[in-house]
Amino acid sequence: MRTATLLITLAFTCLSATAATPVKVFILAGQSNMEGKAQISLLEHQVKQPETRKRFAHLVDENNRFTERKDVWIKFLNRKGNLAVGYGSPKRIGPELDFGHVIGDHYDEQVLLIKTAWGGKSLFRDFRPPSSPEPTAEYVDRTFAKGQKKKRGKKPTKEEIRESFGHYYRLMISDVERTLANLKTTFPAYHDQGYEIAGFVWFQGFNDMINAEATAAYAEHMANFIRDVRKDLGTPELPFVIGQLGVGGTKSKKPNPGRDTFKANQIKPASLPEFKGNVGVVKTDQFWDETAQAVFDKGWKENLELWQTVGSDRPYHYLGSTFTYCDIGRAFGREILRLTEVK
Repeated sequence: MRTATLLITLAFTCLSATAATPVKVFILAGQSNMEGKAQISLLEHQVKQPETRKRFAHLVDENNRFTERKDVWIKFLNRKGNLAVGYGSPKRIGPELDFGHVIGDHYDEQVLLIKTAWGGKSLFRDFRPPSSPEPTAEYVDRTFAKGQKKKRGKKPTKEEIRESFGHYYRLMISDVERTLANLKTTFPAYHDQGYEIAGFVWFQGFNDMINAEATAAYAEHMANFIRDVRKDLGTPELPFVIGQLGVGGTKSKKPNPGRDTFKANQIKPASLPEFKGNVGVVKTDQFWDETAQAVFDKGWKENLELWQTVGSDRPYHYLGSTFTYCDIGRAFGREILRLTEVK
């Protein structure tokens, strides 16, 4: 009888200790490639193929049905639940999937991923951080004049143009704050154990890369972005990962000085003394799917049946490769953990 009582007491103590451990919170932010553009239909095919199923074995059960991780929660704008396939763009996956598996495997604590991402957004304008200078009057005038030439839709006022700078930065911060303030209603399994914001991953850049003015200012805005995120979330040394844009991979046939300049500017903040040991970089070009690229180059429409076994989107969305998005997510997770160990 005493033995049974002791076992019950120990079990209750362990459960209480687990419940009292703060939730580890990780924020994933950016634009369309953070949303994720690899179609689930492609993944459904690949988990069943002898040559690819081993790579995705951790995502399915013995009957090749996708599983959920109860120890990893995720919230992506209006979607929430246990980590599973389907938290990219609609009917797609992104970096969150394997990122969550890497982080979930590492921590005994409950993990929460908060993903705030919107396609087609720039750091120069949409995510512009509060401590960056306001847009110049000349830029506002130029943007206003361009807007007046629109033949369809509402023409923005100069005040609306000014207010658009930093709009998505503010949305990002408010979404994180609102999620953390409502953990119990958002995730019923939460038991008031508190939380710790443990890492931030930024994966964005295409809209700045194709604009010379935005490219030139990117390093300054990125450094301010890191500082402002840490200030607004009350986490002075929050581990921060920059996902360097890698569209085209490492074997691009055509020189692209604008792209190269942007990629260099994108990661410059990581070399600043104040960010040593707490800001890391993941070069995503190393994960480019050359197999999907070969089919795309051959003509994806003309080879649609083959294409649907390797890719599912355009090059600017990493060809919609499940391999690429999962590899990127895994690298993000490992880099965050490395920074946490350094810290």
